[in-house]
Amino acid sequence: MTDYQRETVQETVDRPLTQAPVVPPPTPVGRTTVTRTSARTNRGPNFVGVVTLIFGILQTLLLLRVLLLLLIANNDNGIVSGILSITDPFVEPFRGMFAIDRVTADQGSKFDIAALVALIGWTLVELLILALLRVFSRRPADAV
Repeated sequence: MTDYQRETVQETVDRPLTQAPVVPPPTPVGRTTVTRTSARTNRGPNFVGVVTLIFGILQTLLLLRVLLLLLIANNDNGIVSGILSITDPFVEPFRGMFAIDRVTADQGSKFDIAALVALIGWTLVELLILALLRVFSRRPADAV
Protein backbone atom coordinates (compact mmCIF):
# COMPACT_ATOMS: atom_id res chain seq x y z
CA MET A 1 0.00 0.00 0.00
CA THR A 2 2.98 2.26 -0.16
CA ASP A 3 3.87 4.42 -3.09
CA TYR A 4 7.37 4.52 -4.38
CA GLN A 5 9.07 6.38 -7.19
CA ARG A 6 11.85 5.27 -9.43
CA GLU A 7 13.96 7.82 -11.27
CA THR A 8 16.16 6.84 -14.19
CA VAL A 9 18.77 9.30 -15.39
CA GLN A 10 20.44 8.63 -18.71
CA GLU A 11 23.23 10.85 -19.96
CA THR A 12 24.33 10.84 -23.58
CA VAL A 13 27.36 12.68 -24.89
CA ASP A 14 27.28 13.49 -28.62
CA ARG A 15 30.62 13.92 -30.41
CA PRO A 16 31.18 14.64 -34.06
CA LEU A 17 32.42 11.71 -36.15
CA THR A 18 35.14 13.62 -38.01
CA GLN A 19 37.37 16.37 -36.76
CA ALA A 20 39.54 18.68 -38.76
CA PRO A 21 43.18 18.53 -37.60
CA VAL A 22 43.50 22.31 -37.52
CA VAL A 23 40.43 23.00 -35.42
CA PRO A 24 40.58 22.27 -31.72
CA PRO A 25 38.29 19.47 -30.63
CA PRO A 26 34.79 20.69 -29.92
CA THR A 27 33.47 20.57 -26.44
CA PRO A 28 31.15 17.64 -25.94
CA VAL A 29 27.45 18.41 -26.08
CA GLY A 30 25.60 16.74 -23.23
CA ARG A 31 22.03 15.63 -23.32
CA THR A 32 20.28 14.33 -20.23
CA THR A 33 17.05 12.39 -20.30
CA VAL A 34 15.13 12.01 -17.06
CA THR A 35 12.36 9.44 -16.84
CA ARG A 36 10.18 9.33 -13.74
CA THR A 37 7.98 6.39 -13.08
CA SER A 38 5.49 6.36 -10.26
CA ALA A 39 4.15 2.97 -9.36
CA ARG A 40 1.51 2.20 -6.80
CA THR A 41 1.11 -1.25 -5.47
CA ASN A 42 -2.58 -1.94 -5.81
CA ARG A 43 -3.44 -5.12 -3.98
CA GLY A 44 -7.12 -4.62 -3.50
CA PRO A 45 -9.20 -2.14 -1.56
CA ASN A 46 -7.70 0.22 0.97
CA PHE A 47 -8.74 -1.58 4.17
CA VAL A 48 -6.92 0.90 6.42
CA GLY A 49 -8.94 3.77 4.98
CA VAL A 50 -12.22 1.89 5.31
CA VAL A 51 -11.54 0.93 8.94
CA THR A 52 -10.48 4.48 9.79
CA LEU A 53 -13.64 5.89 8.18
CA ILE A 54 -16.00 3.50 9.97
CA PHE A 55 -14.43 4.03 13.38
CA GLY A 56 -14.21 7.79 12.78
CA ILE A 57 -17.96 7.91 12.19
CA LEU A 58 -18.57 5.81 15.33
CA GLN A 59 -16.31 8.03 17.44
CA THR A 60 -18.05 11.15 16.17
CA LEU A 61 -21.47 9.73 17.02
CA LEU A 62 -20.30 8.74 20.52
CA LEU A 63 -18.94 12.25 21.12
CA LEU A 64 -22.25 13.71 19.92
CA ARG A 65 -24.07 11.39 22.34
CA VAL A 66 -22.01 12.64 25.29
CA LEU A 67 -22.51 16.26 24.21
CA LEU A 68 -26.26 15.91 23.64
CA LEU A 69 -26.79 14.32 27.05
CA LEU A 70 -24.72 17.05 28.71
CA LEU A 71 -26.75 19.78 27.03
CA ILE A 72 -30.10 18.18 27.95
CA ALA A 73 -31.14 17.66 24.34
CA ASN A 74 -34.79 16.99 23.56
CA ASN A 75 -35.33 13.23 23.08
CA ASP A 76 -38.41 13.93 20.96
CA ASN A 77 -36.20 15.46 18.27
CA GLY A 78 -35.54 12.99 15.43
CA ILE A 79 -31.82 13.70 15.17
CA VAL A 80 -31.24 13.40 18.91
CA SER A 81 -33.24 10.19 19.23
CA GLY A 82 -31.52 8.82 16.11
CA ILE A 83 -28.03 9.45 17.48
CA LEU A 84 -28.96 7.97 20.85
CA SER A 85 -30.53 4.87 19.32
CA ILE A 86 -27.65 4.32 16.87
CA THR A 87 -25.02 4.56 19.61
CA ASP A 88 -26.89 2.43 22.19
CA PRO A 89 -25.59 -0.94 20.86
CA PHE A 90 -22.03 0.39 20.97
CA VAL A 91 -22.34 1.72 24.53
CA GLU A 92 -24.14 -1.33 26.01
CA PRO A 93 -21.04 -3.58 26.27
CA PHE A 94 -19.44 -0.93 28.49
CA ARG A 95 -22.39 -0.34 30.83
CA GLY A 96 -21.86 -1.67 34.33
CA MET A 97 -18.09 -1.70 33.92
CA PHE A 98 -17.87 0.82 36.75
CA ALA A 99 -20.09 1.32 39.79
CA ILE A 100 -21.42 4.55 38.25
CA ASP A 101 -22.59 4.83 34.64
CA ARG A 102 -24.04 8.33 34.62
CA VAL A 103 -23.59 11.49 36.62
CA THR A 104 -26.74 13.63 36.75
CA ALA A 105 -26.84 17.31 37.66
CA ASP A 106 -29.73 19.12 39.34
CA GLN A 107 -30.89 20.68 36.07
CA GLY A 108 -31.15 17.30 34.32
CA SER A 109 -27.81 17.29 32.54
CA LYS A 110 -26.28 13.81 32.31
CA PHE A 111 -22.64 12.86 31.90
CA ASP A 112 -22.69 9.41 30.29
CA ILE A 113 -19.56 7.76 31.66
CA ALA A 114 -20.35 4.52 29.84
CA ALA A 115 -20.33 6.40 26.50
CA LEU A 116 -16.97 7.94 27.33
CA VAL A 117 -15.55 4.52 28.24
CA ALA A 118 -17.09 3.13 25.02
CA LEU A 119 -15.33 5.86 23.04
CA ILE A 120 -11.99 4.85 24.55
CA GLY A 121 -12.72 1.13 24.12
CA TRP A 122 -13.73 1.39 20.46
CA THR A 123 -10.67 3.57 19.76
CA LEU A 124 -8.46 0.82 21.21
CA VAL A 125 -10.25 -1.75 19.03
CA GLU A 126 -9.61 0.47 15.99
CA LEU A 127 -5.91 0.75 16.83
CA LEU A 128 -5.66 -3.03 17.21
CA ILE A 129 -7.35 -3.64 13.83
CA LEU A 130 -5.14 -1.05 12.11
CA ALA A 131 -2.01 -2.59 13.61
CA LEU A 132 -3.04 -6.04 12.39
CA LEU A 133 -3.80 -4.71 8.91
CA ARG A 134 -0.40 -3.03 8.72
CA VAL A 135 1.40 -6.17 9.87
CA PHE A 136 -0.33 -8.37 7.31
CA SER A 137 -0.01 -5.87 4.46
CA ARG A 138 3.79 -5.62 4.51
CA ARG A 139 5.50 -6.62 1.32
CA PRO A 140 8.14 -9.36 1.36
CA ALA A 141 11.75 -8.17 1.28
CA ASP A 142 12.37 -9.48 -2.24
CA ALA A 143 9.39 -7.53 -3.70
CA VAL A 144 11.25 -4.21 -3.55
